[in-house]
Amino acid sequence: MPLTGAKTARIVCRAQMKSDGFLKPLILVGLTVMALYFVVFYGIEGCRHAKGPWEVTFTTNAESPPVIVIKQPRLNLNCMIRFYGEVTSATNLPQTVRFDRPKQSVPFGRVIYEDLMQLPGVVTFDFFGHEIELMPRTLIVNKREMPWNSQRSVDLWPTNKPAQPPKPRPSWKPPDQ
Repeated sequence: MPLTGAKTARIVCRAQMKSDGFLKPLILVGLTVMALYFVVFYGIEGCRHAKGPWEVTFTTNAESPPVIVIKQPRLNLNCMIRFYGEVTSATNLPQTVRFDRPKQSVPFGRVIYEDLMQLPGVVTFDFFGHEIELMPRTLIVNKREMPWNSQRSVDLWPTNKPAQPPKPRPSWKPPDQ
């Protein structure tokens, strides 16, 4: 029995309605996945930055040696390190550097390692041949651990430099390379 024009039109119309029923769930699934992605991404980023970065202030003047003041406000960590017998040519001091992103330049000394995946992270410096490593659990000066103390002050002299100068870790490339 041949189909008449009206029956053919109804069959085509039903086929179009079924394709619309497939498109709506597909769009809803896509929007849901996208919303979940943004929630998870920004949640992880919020956790990574929750404690905040290290803040290192570099200072010096004609009468005093170069000084760095280390602060981590969220963890209440503070320390001042003076480099007696050393001279720096930096003129843009005092300057504070926040280690919230990789490959930051410093006014004097150099960064030889940093791991800022989870702030405050780990930052290692070479200052005039002295290795200073900032970690949330401890401060390491010339390969010796020193517990954090809010009143801590460390004085370094050219005579107490380590025998081997600090070197960057093999897997890490400094910003100047």
